[in-house]
Amino acid sequence: MEAVAEGLWGLAEFHERRGEIGKAVKCLEAICQSQVSFFPIVEVKTRLRIATLLLHHSHNISHAKSHLERSQLLLKSIPSCFELKCRAYSLLSQCYHLVGSIPSQKQILQKGLELTASAGHEISMKLWSCNFNSQLANALSIEGDYRGSISSLECGYTTATEICNPELQMFFATSILHVHLMQWDDDNLVEQAVKRCSEIWQSIEPDKRQQCPGLLFYNELLHIFYRLRLCDYKNAAPHVDNLDAAMKADMQQTQQMQELMKELNALDQSLSRSDLHYRDRAALSEKQSSIQEQLKNMNGLNSTGCETLEPVYFGNVRRTLGDKLPLAPPPIDGEWLPKSAVYALVDLIVVIFGRPKGLFKECTKRFESGMQIIQDELLKLGITDGVTEVELKHSSIWMAGVYLMLLIQFLENKVAVELTRAEFVEAQEALIQMKNWFTRFPTILQACESIIEMLRGQYAHSVGCYNEAAFHFVEAVKLTESKSMQAMCQVYAAVSYICIGDAESSSQALDLITPVYGVMDSFVGVREKTGVLFAYGLLLMKRQDLQEARNRLARGLQLTHTYLGNLQLVSQYLTILGSLALALHDTVQAREILRSSLTLAKKLSDTPTQIWVLSILTALYKELGERGNEMENAEYQTKKIEELQERLADAHASILHLEIIAKVRFEVRQLHETDMKRAMAGPAMGVNLDIPESIGLSAPLPATSSTRLVDTNSRRRGKWRI
Repeated sequence: MEAVAEGLWGLAEFHERRGEIGKAVKCLEAICQSQVSFFPIVEVKTRLRIATLLLHHSHNISHAKSHLERSQLLLKSIPSCFELKCRAYSLLSQCYHLVGSIPSQKQILQKGLELTASAGHEISMKLWSCNFNSQLANALSIEGDYRGSISSLECGYTTATEICNPELQMFFATSILHVHLMQWDDDNLVEQAVKRCSEIWQSIEPDKRQQCPGLLFYNELLHIFYRLRLCDYKNAAPHVDNLDAAMKADMQQTQQMQELMKELNALDQSLSRSDLHYRDRAALSEKQSSIQEQLKNMNGLNSTGCETLEPVYFGNVRRTLGDKLPLAPPPIDGEWLPKSAVYALVDLIVVIFGRPKGLFKECTKRFESGMQIIQDELLKLGITDGVTEVELKHSSIWMAGVYLMLLIQFLENKVAVELTRAEFVEAQEALIQMKNWFTRFPTILQACESIIEMLRGQYAHSVGCYNEAAFHFVEAVKLTESKSMQAMCQVYAAVSYICIGDAESSSQALDLITPVYGVMDSFVGVREKTGVLFAYGLLLMKRQDLQEARNRLARGLQLTHTYLGNLQLVSQYLTILGSLALALHDTVQAREILRSSLTLAKKLSDTPTQIWVLSILTALYKELGERGNEMENAEYQTKKIEELQERLADAHASILHLEIIAKVRFEVRQLHETDMKRAMAGPAMGVNLDIPESIGLSAPLPATSSTRLVDTNSRRRGKWRI
């Protein structure tokens, strides 16, 4: 009977390599359903293989779970077989993960850890202990138990250190850093986690680094998020360059692997011919072995190109060869995100870095690239036009959440770019896309509602609807628990109230700014501080406290220039300071500052800021008696105003305009109680990708008279949130 089992296993492997998963499963099920009894260990191995195929290539999780539970019963009668028992625990944990049953997952993982602790000190058991600790940490982080998650990861790190495995050490070190970034409680702990990652990475030999490409992406991304949280753009830039270069190299290698696989499949077809001459068969077999060895070296797979028994960590969409970025060697064999999601994330990072610098051409290219990746992956998950979250399969919810969050991030940056360029109609369309996705997936995208409200405020402010802008900014504050997001939206609302210009609005602006100003030094980084200094400076200008306003704004400009690297915010700071210099009759400094500001505004295609600067320059030339410059400047200003008014007219004429600025939240279809439980059962609900969002500060249209300092304002600033 053992020979029969071997034959069916071989046939199943043949069908699997040809992509005939259904036939492979039937071959294996023939062993389980046979009236003739096989040895328990044969049945266990078979059921584990069936479960693996189902988890990798289907949504039939309940069927996989049944096979694994039957395997556990059979294994109870076998005193040893620790390896198979560990595989069963790991696979069953994956089943619970995919259906969102976190308590059951934690329970099965604890059993796995107890088994490895009692099974001796063999390296294989220590590796399985690492596997279980990594999965347990993930489950705990989904529940929000970050301390428990770090504790499990530290146990894994200790085990990896005991067996002198630097790749595993790096896996746990980066995972610990990830959790610290999600729950930033202590600056020193986060800094220590970053330092440990850098030290371990440098200690790994270059050839071994290539065997775990996922670690390269993971490490670079985490370093970028850390630097951005600190507003350390200068030191984040090299990591962005490394990340982009790594993605391009990986894409090239993936293409080479796909070509080798095509060649290997053609060889398999030739070798399957019964009339093949012995010498030809020998030559083809030798070539086959050579290609298999190349694939093994390139992808870390076994010689047949089949993956290990361990399923991927997140999602169960069928992958093509090379479509995985492993973080660690088996039996960890996991990934943070699928390769396509990482590619999209790299495109997003490049967009976020390029937008404040005015690199809109590259931003557009990366936006299109990232959106195409996301749309393709959503299609694979069955998310087509009209599909809502309650129609998703349980096993698709987590992965759908990943791609939907990325999609919202891209659209958010699209809105920011279009508002910067005063392309209001395009900004409307991107905002409505965000609204449509949110209304279809309100539970999965629940955390994005505050971002959408904030962007509605940005749009309203950009087109001069300051009352509506203030309303949406205040609503955004109510919809988020992030202290940083709340602070920035209060600043945005205050700026909108300042632009309204009456005494009551100024009082409301002060009420919003004062509490943020009092705690601005408590935030990590300087983004909140630069925002509140900007708004407070405007308020002081309105009160004619010009020297104090100048001091606050100069401090804000210094911080922005040193840390944020946001050319638009620098341009806006310079414009206000130029206006102040003119009001204080420092015409030499005013001319120098305003020319610098105009140069930056032109580079960014920021028409409103250009008009604002031009209006102040016109007043400067008039005061200096430079009639020629005054006339030339006024003529160019008139041209820009006409251009902007035309765009504003198009925006106001659009049917989307009123929908966006309306003082009501977007309506969401209320789910029935059973639908809500089903949607929230997926692990996506507790997932935080830690992707920074770039949000901006809109500005009013310039005053017709440049001497009315209360009407000068900024348009936007960049902000990142982890």
